[in-house]
Amino acid sequence: MSKIPKNLQGILWSRNINNLDLQEDKNYIVHQILAYGGWQHLEWLLDNYKLNKIKNVFTQHPSKDYDERSFNFIQKILLKIPDTDIDKRYYVKTYPRITK
Repeated sequence: MSKIPKNLQGILWSRNINNLDLQEDKNYIVHQILAYGGWQHLEWLLDNYKLNKIKNVFTQHPSKDYDERSFNFIQKILLKIPDTDIDKRYYVKTYPRITK
C-alpha cells in the first residue's frame, strides 16, 4: 500500500488515508483532489500520477462532485479537454442527475 500524506486527510475526508492505496483507490483520490483540493494538493496529485492517468480517470470515471467553476478549470485549463469530449452533466452538482 502506498503512503498518502496526512495533509490530504481533509480532502479525502470520507476515507482513512492509512487505508487508501494509490492504485486501487485512484478514482476516489483523483476526483476528490481535483474537486476539493488547493494548489499544494494538485501538485501532489501531479507528482504521483501521470497527467494521462488523471485525464483517463476524469473522463472515463465521472464523479458528480464539482461545482461549475472548478469543473471548468479542471477541464479546460488543467487537463485541456475539449468541450466536445465531455458532458458536464456527469460532473457538476447543480445539473440534474442523468439516468442511463
